[in-house]
Formats: sequence, C-alpha cells, structure tokens
Amino acid sequence: MAPRARSRPRRLHHEPEAVTWAREKAGLTKRALAQAVGVSEQLVGEIESGWRNATPANLARIAQTLNCPVVFLERKRDR
Repeated sequence: MAPRARSRPRRLHHEPEAVTWAREKAGLTKRALAQAVGVSEQLVGEIESGWRNATPANLARIAQTLNCPVVFLERKRDR
C-alpha cells in the first residue's frame, strides 16, 4: 500500500506567522512553548508552519502562555 500524501489543511484557524512572531517576541523557543502549553515541540512547529491547525483549546493556551490576546493569533476571516 502506498503511503498517503501529506497535505496542508484547507483552512487554518490561526495565523502561523502571528504564532511565530508572538513566540519570538516572548523570547521562547518552540520547545519551551510546547512544554508550557503541554503539547509536543513537533506540533508547535507544525502549527507555526501551517501544516496543522491549532485547536481552539491549544490556541487559547498558546495565547495565554505568550501573554497576548487569542484574537491576535486567530485567522482573519474574509467577508
């Protein structure tokens, strides 16, 4: 059986660049953010690169850890 091709989610619930910017502004590594939030370092990397969606719960914990409003990290919706 051939391995399944990996694809990015069609719609992200967060802005990957905003998560990276806020993490760097807070002076945290991906590993430190992952430990504080309670997820894997790999998941943080995938969230920041846009390969995985951040769940609402994880996004809220990330925002709390980075001391920023969750709305800053959320994807802006097109009208």
